[in-house]
Amino acid sequence: MTSPSGARGTARPATTNPHPATGPAPLVLSGATVVLPTGTVENGRVIVDGTRIIGAAPENAPVIDVTGHWLVPGFVDLHNHGGGGASFTSGTVDDVLKGIRTHRNHGTTTLVASTVTGDMDFLAQRAGLLSELAEQGDIAGVHFEGPFISPCRKGAHAEALLRDPDPAEVRKLIDAARGQARMLTLATELPGGIDSVRLLAEHGVIAAVGHTDATYEQTVEAIDAGATVATHLYNAMPPLGHRTPGPIAALLEDERITVELIDDGTHLHPAALRLAFHHAGAARVAFITDAMDAAGFGDGRYLLGPLEVEVSEGVARLVEGGSIAGSTLTLDRAFKRAVTVDRIPVQDVVAAISANPARLLGMSDRIGSLEPGKDADLVLLDHQFDLKGVMRRGEWVVDPQLG
Repeated sequence: MTSPSGARGTARPATTNPHPATGPAPLVLSGATVVLPTGTVENGRVIVDGTRIIGAAPENAPVIDVTGHWLVPGFVDLHNHGGGGASFTSGTVDDVLKGIRTHRNHGTTTLVASTVTGDMDFLAQRAGLLSELAEQGDIAGVHFEGPFISPCRKGAHAEALLRDPDPAEVRKLIDAARGQARMLTLATELPGGIDSVRLLAEHGVIAAVGHTDATYEQTVEAIDAGATVATHLYNAMPPLGHRTPGPIAALLEDERITVELIDDGTHLHPAALRLAFHHAGAARVAFITDAMDAAGFGDGRYLLGPLEVEVSEGVARLVEGGSIAGSTLTLDRAFKRAVTVDRIPVQDVVAAISANPARLLGMSDRIGSLEPGKDADLVLLDHQFDLKGVMRRGEWVVDPQLG
């Protein structure tokens, strides 16, 4: 595990050129059940030309028969700390790229890299490194989770490094990310919280309510100030009560809020997940991984920021105190579980795992659905919803080898 002192590096050329000068001939993927914004199409087809999806295929375009499979848009992860044994918070550039590749192999074609609580100067340095990778197209931006969170709901964040959300310090992180800050999670009830939400909204950065001990009324105030996301709803916030409803009720009932959910079987009971879908509706749910280094890698000892984590049977917990410390989830597993265990309709799962996060990122003109003109980002699943192929910008990341 690389320590923070080993985090410095220089960004390298993007792993996939988003706009190559030339590309292969148009390709037709035919016979799958294709999930579109308007519904599912049996025996459908998707036509790829270079990096884009197009509406019509030229004569004699090669055809790949994907009958018996599902074709869905590439997954979009708003909240991800690492994978493949590599950390986005403390790793070198090569480590970050390794983590990105790990999640791409599991269907995540667009990813926002998340940090954890740390010293302000260190977080600013991380923002600079990650912003270079965002400028090159390897990630879709930076998400700061902490340090402006409640010590009462700190989860796997170092309490000694927590601080109140001073708008000047929030601005420091925004500036350090050079236009690539996408989201910041904060406890809006803390001193400076509401002013920080307003600052984030003014700069086009998502203000996410999370790791919070807020009341219902305080959460409503934050939403009115411009907060638009609930960071991993239910987790690291007061439980829903019938006399003191707390933040969960406020976040579920307000149509301006998109709620993040971690569907790994550890963070949420299936009934809690179904409640969120039922009350918020599929258009306001975003599946995330909240993954840490062990995702796609295995059990063992890791560091999350300065804190030691033990991963056993795929569940990550702090060595000291036992708090859940992120997840080892990948979005292909979340997709399968949502359909087969939670019984969420496939089209609703696609909205939560692709379209809704793309909209939040302001990227729905390029990603999030299988429509002509958009990036050729897609995932091929078999009839049991196991991943068989991944394409990103017209190139196979995971080749289905179907002929």
